[in-house]
Formats: sequence, C-alpha cells, structure tokens
Amino acid sequence: MKKAVILLSGGLDSTTVLAIAKAQGYEPYALSFRYGQRHSVELESAQRVAQAMQVKEHVIADINLRAFGGSALTADIDVPKGRDTATMETSIPVTYVPARNTIFLSFALGWAEVLEAQHIFLGINALDYSGYPDCRPAFIAAFETMANLATKTGVEGNKLSIHSPLIQMSKADIIRKGLELGVDYSLTSSCYDPAADGRPCGQCDSCLLRAKGFAEAGIADPLLLHYDQA
Repeated sequence: MKKAVILLSGGLDSTTVLAIAKAQGYEPYALSFRYGQRHSVELESAQRVAQAMQVKEHVIADINLRAFGGSALTADIDVPKGRDTATMETSIPVTYVPARNTIFLSFALGWAEVLEAQHIFLGINALDYSGYPDCRPAFIAAFETMANLATKTGVEGNKLSIHSPLIQMSKADIIRKGLELGVDYSLTSSCYDPAADGRPCGQCDSCLLRAKGFAEAGIADPLLLHYDQA
C-alpha cells in the first residue's frame, strides 16, 4: 500500500479525507497537533477517529502557537458567534490562526519524508469555509512546489503530492461522501468554543457551517443526536 500522511484535526472535513484516502488504497499515518488551541475537544475527537478508522499510526505533535497568539483559537479573544454566511465571506475572521496550515503541512512534510511517503492529505475547503487564505487551491499548489524543492525526496525525483480532495466540495457534498464511505460523524467535533463536556456551542462559524451542511444534505447531525440522548 502507498503510505500517506493525513492531517487529522478530529473535525468533519479531516475525518472525511481520512476515509477517502483509505478508500483510495492509501495506508494512513494520521498527524494531529496540540498547538495551544483553546480546548482539547477536537484533539480528543481525532484520537477517537484514528482508533475507529484503524490508522497505521497516529502522532500528536506538540507546538505552541499560543506563544504568538493573534487568533481567537490561541489567545484570549472572543470567538465570533451568530454570523451569517455573507458576513463570514467579507473578511478573514479572528479564528484564523496565522500560518497554521503552512506550519501543519511543514510538519507533515517532514514526517512524510521520514516515512518515505509521497502523499499528504488535508481537508481544506474553498467553498463552505470562513474565508481563510490557507484554504485556497493556489496555496496548495504553491506548497507542493515548495515541498518538491525543499526536500531530499523531491530533489531526488520522488515527487511529493499534496491532496485536498474536498477543496471544491460543498459541506453537504462532503457529508454525503463521508456517509457513503461509512464515516461516523458522531466521533467528530467542529466547534471552536465547545462546553466542557464537548457539546458544540452551535453559534460559532464552524458550527454554523456544519449545521448548514447537514441541513442541505437532509441529514440530522449525529453529534447533536449523541448529546441530546446523553
């Protein structure tokens, strides 16, 4: 099997990407980060997903982006609540973590080179998202070019590919694809500001985009059903 490093946050998108990579015959090595984010709920979800989906290995890397701050996810800044989609698209929100995907992909690149893996998967999306600059096709193309210039693997002619299979999909289509592949979305968490027990706030941008996706897919969110039945 071809080895692949999968960036796994524990959210809906990255879990779907893991399922896609497995369905395409890749041997998945999942990579998550304890990066100074304001809560551990999503990381706990990543651990559940990695175990349930039987990844080859799951590494949680420790980096401290809280040392820089600059985001509602890594500093004492309120997470925006109750914004509509039009508002989300007008500017880059304070939940954007400066250079986060660049940093995460750099770690994935290093591990991929050690594993002699030529494939990295991540779950960025350029349609139903909050306006982050590092969720665009141009960013992925530029990083892939850089990766093949900056590594021994690339210089020796073993081209490394960055896969972002969700990048042009709506959230509803992502959910449909995941369900087709047997993803259990009750294991995932998308909320920027969950309660202590992991219950999503329901009002941050990520919660609202997730709710929009399930509504358009005509499916109840199993994560909410889990908490309602608890």
